[in-house]
Amino acid sequence: MFETQYNEEMEAEARRTEAAQAAGNMRVGFVGLGIMGGAMANNLQKAGYALTVWNRDLSKTDQLVAGGAGRAASPREVAEKSDMVISMMADPAAVAAVRDGEQGIIAGLRPGSGYLDMSTVDTETTLASAQYAHQCSALFLEAPVAGSRKPAEDGTLTIMAAGDRALYDKALPLLEKMGKKILYLGEAGSAARMKLANNLVMGGMLTAFCEGMALAIKTGLDPVQFLDVLDSGAMSNPMFRMKGAAVVENAEFPVAFPLKHMQKDLRLALQLAEKAGQPLFATATVNELFKKALAAGLGEVDFAAVNRVIRG
Repeated sequence: MFETQYNEEMEAEARRTEAAQAAGNMRVGFVGLGIMGGAMANNLQKAGYALTVWNRDLSKTDQLVAGGAGRAASPREVAEKSDMVISMMADPAAVAAVRDGEQGIIAGLRPGSGYLDMSTVDTETTLASAQYAHQCSALFLEAPVAGSRKPAEDGTLTIMAAGDRALYDKALPLLEKMGKKILYLGEAGSAARMKLANNLVMGGMLTAFCEGMALAIKTGLDPVQFLDVLDSGAMSNPMFRMKGAAVVENAEFPVAFPLKHMQKDLRLALQLAEKAGQPLFATATVNELFKKALAAGLGEVDFAAVNRVIRG
């Protein structure tokens, strides 16, 4: 047993070494330079990768171009100039917009090149991306991330990857520049489902936190002491510590993860659950709170702003 485990570890290390050596000459494309994508691309550039970049708002490419990246005129051009093209988009519609058509990523793929989508989308979008890439004899990997602005900037994201194993092995050195924990989950679609399950828990936790804080304040308790109580027990977690001050003040919510994206993820999780025949009673209620916050014009601020709906 130990010999088998040792051999597997040696084979895995050999794959990582081979991939790292190949990555030294790899041309990398990056499409989508928002809060997350911009930080992730910056980490790849700092690691020495030659980048070609595109973003709908071209001004968001300026910093990377100043650092030596090439600026493409379209997602297709990014793919044409890259051995591996990475996309990081807001939702399924945005993925399709940069993926499809004459100027899309698929049109620029070549046999043997790689398409790595790190967006949070539904399974159907991911499977379509995989199918289109394979029709071009290219490889496909989905790799959504857990984490917000700061982990993206620090390169400490959790990355959930699924799809072509050969592309995962090739992409691993890049993924390690963007994340601290990288998981390979098997067939395409697995990572999309994992990410949606993760985010419904995050949305539910944040909502419960805001409701607990609202009750504590309404009944005359010290909110700082309430935070101390939470932080000293089983419910202690980084999210409550990061969001605590903003929730107490219920005023400004600097964006780390936009509320509109959380509502999108809750919606996609509910759609996935309906297809699977799995009731999500709490998530359905949480989603309604986020929809109300979205209707109140809070989509562009941090998802902790759901607190304003709860507090009134």
